[in-house]
Amino acid sequence: MSNPSESDDTPITSIGQLAAHIAAGCKPREAFRVGTEHEKIGFRLRDLSPPPYDEPSGEADTVRRMLEGMLAECGTPISDGESLIGLKQELLPGSQAAISLEPGGQLELSGAPLDNLHETKAELEAHLAQVRRVGERLGLGYLPIGFHPLATREQIPWMPKGRYAIMRRYMPQVGSLGLDMMSRTCTVQVNLDYADEADMVRKLRTSLLLQPLATALLANSPFTEGRPNGYLSYRAHIWTDTDPDRSGMPAVFFEPGFGFERYAEWLVSSVPMYFVVRRGHWIDVAGRSFADFLAGRLEETRRLIPTLGDFDDHMTTVFTDVRLKRYLEMRGADAAAPPMMLALSAFWVGLLYDEAALTAVQALLRTITRADALVLRDSVPKFGLNATFDLRGRPMTLRDILPDLLAIAGDGLRARQRLNASGEDESKYLAPLHAISAGDMSPAERLLSEFSSSRDQDASLFFRRILSHHTSYS
Repeated sequence: MSNPSESDDTPITSIGQLAAHIAAGCKPREAFRVGTEHEKIGFRLRDLSPPPYDEPSGEADTVRRMLEGMLAECGTPISDGESLIGLKQELLPGSQAAISLEPGGQLELSGAPLDNLHETKAELEAHLAQVRRVGERLGLGYLPIGFHPLATREQIPWMPKGRYAIMRRYMPQVGSLGLDMMSRTCTVQVNLDYADEADMVRKLRTSLLLQPLATALLANSPFTEGRPNGYLSYRAHIWTDTDPDRSGMPAVFFEPGFGFERYAEWLVSSVPMYFVVRRGHWIDVAGRSFADFLAGRLEETRRLIPTLGDFDDHMTTVFTDVRLKRYLEMRGADAAAPPMMLALSAFWVGLLYDEAALTAVQALLRTITRADALVLRDSVPKFGLNATFDLRGRPMTLRDILPDLLAIAGDGLRARQRLNASGEDESKYLAPLHAISAGDMSPAERLLSEFSSSRDQDASLFFRRILSHHTSYS
């Protein structure tokens, strides 16, 4: 979840204005960029407990000290009231990334919009090197994994961000697993551009249909409170019972005529609010209607003029599997090791940024419906790539369709001709997915296999070894 943003105080006048505000994200194809966001779960190395934000006694292994250590190396602070809750950093020359905190102290990098995946790799490596360097000095370790493998919900400390207190109160009213989503999950997200409204709709619908496959490929959350939980992606299971009003694959995205204006209408009329922010003060309006806010019918905000900044904040509280803002966010995957995160970015860039590739994907998926994708969304958390669906009358697994999609993605990446200093194109980053397609295990399957073959069957010792050998960064 994002840090507080610099708010646009332009008054809202119409739905059309909101649609135009989103449409301002349209870019010429030569200006398309790649952004990545990835989260990591923190551990105190002394006992693998979740680090608190701060300790009155001054212990070093806290979240605040982690942020301060990173800030001392480079960056500018981001605060919520008196609390340091993030920072802006230039990890690559001329690019602006941001560090933020998730509710349970998960550390997130919101990467800069970059030209190519070689730059994405360099940014990721610079960030993880800093996390490892500062963390080791403080006695902290960070692991990119989809769900906290050891701690109970009650053991997770909450971070001092105003929006989280509001969400923490509201979440149990709309789903049984929302607090787990907030405090114990980690994801990797790929952000991509669109050229115009039609291009946005094509990419949105195509990527929604493929989100279950992305979930299966990066499934990496098979442990809960020290034991295998029966899922490959427990994080994905959690999203099936978090908040149906703002998550999943809304039917409106597949309606005839869907576009920027229909999306703005849906946000205003159908997605409940969480908060309004004024001068650093968080006003709790959770569950209330944005339409009522615009009409001045909310007692808490009656004297406020709704602004585009309020609408921007409202858009950040939509948690659909693909989120539309001034770009598209692919949100369906567990956090995983860096090669897998780069592979996910390569997968989406290859499929969606080349016209021939996108056309080929649409042809391949032409008989798959939203209803099919919803069935897969429910079955993938347990079955991963072995989840089944029907393709033109033939029962198939997700693994069956993977080779064709990887071939299309590879062609799309080669067509981009973004070469590194060694003359290699971006298709090299698909290698981990090709290995899975050839029969290799997903991250969750590998974790379970290594755990089952370990001598002590003690999850704490198992994850301590992972942290001590830094396999999370390999």
